[in-house]
Amino acid sequence: MLAASEAPGYGRSMTRQQLTELLSALQRGACSVDEALAKLRALPFEDVGFALVDHHRALRSGTGEVVYAPGKTPDQVVAIAERIAAENGEVLVTRCGPELGARLAGALPGLVYHARPQLAVRREATAPWREGSVAVVSAGTADEPVAEEAALSAEFFGCAVERIVDVGVSGLHRILAKREQLWDAAVVIVVAGMEGALPSVVGGLVARPVIAVPTSIGYGAAAHGHAALLGMLSSCAAGVVVVNIDNGFGAAAAAARMLHPR
Repeated sequence: MLAASEAPGYGRSMTRQQLTELLSALQRGACSVDEALAKLRALPFEDVGFALVDHHRALRSGTGEVVYAPGKTPDQVVAIAERIAAENGEVLVTRCGPELGARLAGALPGLVYHARPQLAVRREATAPWREGSVAVVSAGTADEPVAEEAALSAEFFGCAVERIVDVGVSGLHRILAKREQLWDAAVVIVVAGMEGALPSVVGGLVARPVIAVPTSIGYGAAAHGHAALLGMLSSCAAGVVVVNIDNGFGAAAAAARMLHPR
């Protein structure tokens, strides 16, 4: 059997030739199926000098590597996005300003920049491939950038998404009118600022997992989302879990993991 250090591509990018060698070794009986799967789950990454691009994250965790733009130079973001797109065909860049979005669109044909959620997305036009759907619920129009980050990210991860907008607790009749849409969803992401009460309301209406996303929307005592975060963490509704402030992407990644592939 092949030792781990003898596996093609070990500790470096796995090329088509190296993958062929591994599969040939499997065919010859030089390694077992379990050993081959173990090697594939650990590999490969591509060293581009300033980053190790993780091409096999989707194999290990179900969702591929996503580029978080802040803290990186535009050249670094573009280079990483190009390598991910070259390997996988698709790429998602989060927290991406308009200038960087335009540059990415110029570098990667087929990439679309979404200004409000600050997402750059290149995605193959395929039907949703996970079981069930995700309802993304936003309390107010001011919460929609975070809600749209969640919706677009969930679609990128292969989820069917239903958007329910502007249904905050200041007018409860609005969310009650959407009960059937909520009941049809497999997972519900609820995005709210201010006091963050909407996830508790939704959690009392559905028998599905509810992922609460506090936003930084609100007046002084809202403390840039901390009041909503604490309110959601203190929810009396069963089945409500909470991600970080303004983290629509994180909510989408969690929802995608809850839904099995078809």
